[in-house]
Amino acid sequence: MGQLLVMREPGTVAVEEYPDPPLQPGEVRVATLYSGISAGTQLTLYRGKNPFVAKIFDDDKRLCLDRPPGGSLYPARGCWGYEEVGRVVELGSAVTKVKNGDLIFGCWGHNSRAVLAEDTAAEQAMPEGLEPINGIFSSIGSVAMNAILDAGIHVGETVAVFGMGVPGQIAAQLARLNGARALAVDLDDGRLDMAGRLGAAHLLNPGRCDVGLEIKKITGKGADKSIEISGFGAALHEAIRSTLYNGTVVCAGFITGALDGLRLGEEFHHNRITLVSSQIQDVNPRVSHAWNRLRMQKTVLSLARSGQLDLVRLITDRFPFAKGAEAYRLLDTSRQCLQVVLEF
Repeated sequence: MGQLLVMREPGTVAVEEYPDPPLQPGEVRVATLYSGISAGTQLTLYRGKNPFVAKIFDDDKRLCLDRPPGGSLYPARGCWGYEEVGRVVELGSAVTKVKNGDLIFGCWGHNSRAVLAEDTAAEQAMPEGLEPINGIFSSIGSVAMNAILDAGIHVGETVAVFGMGVPGQIAAQLARLNGARALAVDLDDGRLDMAGRLGAAHLLNPGRCDVGLEIKKITGKGADKSIEISGFGAALHEAIRSTLYNGTVVCAGFITGALDGLRLGEEFHHNRITLVSSQIQDVNPRVSHAWNRLRMQKTVLSLARSGQLDLVRLITDRFPFAKGAEAYRLLDTSRQCLQVVLEF
């Protein structure tokens, strides 16, 4: 029997069992080793604040529309988990590209088992020599890398990253690897301290300073590029304030609901700021001929293997899978958490 986490309603997480489906000839079964909980999208589901509680996204019209009467986002099986790594434990009769024992990263929810197509498993093989737990960062790392691609960072630039959660920590490191100076902004000193240990040049807490003014002092004109990856409207406004005239602000955070603190008649209007939406389902059209989600995922893991990207240090808490509800409660209530991991 397999097991998975189910969010029955906001704030209520439970474990359910299900029968393992039989394998088709071209499929493999993967036993999960680790699953990471995203403090962004998955917490909006846990808190009942995800926009799709009340709406659906119409792919044809590209519009968010009211959810039909009687429809519900809950129960959410797998809790939308998208940070998994596991080991192949069973092969379909026609499988030739994967073998038992291979380590695979991917997105299959907070689930003890997964059935994957052979080709999918083969292209999502973990790099040899890399500690398996790094695999949980393949997807959240690609969120950060997508923001970097959308920002179009160049050597010698200054990049301000707003929000030092897991994707912000990764984005700041990636900005440095692109040859930029990274400035870290967050309300939590512990998160800022982590960013400093991972190489951020300046640490700014908006609770103690005027961040936009300080960044203008540090840079002379403002950050060349700013990345908002916290999901808060006030942070997006401060990112706009901190960016130089005719500069670019990438909005990569999952901002839910109406925005507080965003005043578009101020710096946005007077400084001709370009605001770019960054969303992981697609890649900037300027680079889509070369980049896709899989390449971003593989790049993140390759950089971790080479020691250029530090991921494991972002893990602050580990829970047995059976205590998934406890893990969610902690992540919901404590800003001391960064990456929370479920172990199987």
